[in-house]
Amino acid sequence: MITVVCIYNNKQVLEEYIINSLKKQSCAYQLITIDNTQGRFSSAAEAFNYGARQADTKYIMFVHPDIELCSNTWLIEAENIIESMGSFGVAGVAGMSEIGLDNRERGRNIITHLEDKREWEWGNRITRPEIVQTIDGCLIITPKTVYDQIKFDEKVCDDWHLYDVDYCLSCKELGYEVFAIPLSVYHRSTGGYFKQKKGDVIKSLGQLPAEYYKTLSKVMKKHRHHYKMVYTTCGDYSTSSPVIWQRIYNILRAGIGLAINPKRWEK
Repeated sequence: MITVVCIYNNKQVLEEYIINSLKKQSCAYQLITIDNTQGRFSSAAEAFNYGARQADTKYIMFVHPDIELCSNTWLIEAENIIESMGSFGVAGVAGMSEIGLDNRERGRNIITHLEDKREWEWGNRITRPEIVQTIDGCLIITPKTVYDQIKFDEKVCDDWHLYDVDYCLSCKELGYEVFAIPLSVYHRSTGGYFKQKKGDVIKSLGQLPAEYYKTLSKVMKKHRHHYKMVYTTCGDYSTSSPVIWQRIYNILRAGIGLAINPKRWEK
C-alpha cells in the first residue's frame, strides 16, 4: 500500500488533478495533504518531512498537486513494478540517467505536459525500470524503511528547490539505487520559470530563480566527494567548478535559455 503525500497552495488545483485521479484508483491508499496556503512551511523538505511522519504504509509517494495519474490502476501498477525491483531507494516518473551526450538524451520515461494549450512529452521512453542518477520531484516513491534512514535535508534544501536531487544522491551514497519507472503521468504545469524575461535571466544568471542556484551550490558542496557531475531535469552541473562560473559560462556560450554542455566542466 502507498501513502500519497502532497503539498498544495491552491486547493482547486489539488482537487482537479491529483485528488481527482486518486479517486479513480482501484486500490486503497493513504492520503496526506499539506495545506500551505498560509505559508506555514518555508520549504518542500520541511513540509514533506511533516507529512511523511504520518505515513504508516510500506511506500511513500511525494507528489505535486498538478500531477494526474494516467490510469485507474496506476497505484497498483506502480507497486507491482517497485516490488519487482527488490531493494531500492527512490523511484519516479522523470529520471536523469548518467548515460547520454546532453541533458535531453539523459532524460528517462515520459511526462505529458500541458503548456499554452498544447501538449508535449518529456524524456525518452522506457519500457522497464531503468537506473538513473536523480528523479524529478514532481513524483517520488520511496520505501518507508529507506525514508526512516534518510529524511529530506531541511538545512541544505531550505526552499522549494532540489530536495528531490539531494534525496536521490543521498540514497545512492548509502547504496540504494534510483529508478525511473515506465508509468505515465500528465503534468498540468505552465512551465513558468522557463519563461523569464531576458533581463530576469541575466539578473539571476540563468533560466531558473536565484534561490534555485543558491540551493544548488549547497547541494553540490554536500555531494562533491561522491560525484563529478550532477544531472537534473533543469540542467547538468560539475561539482568541481563553482556554480556561479557555470551559470556565467552557460549564458556566454549558448545564449539565453540554452543548456550547459557538461563535458566542458569535467576534469
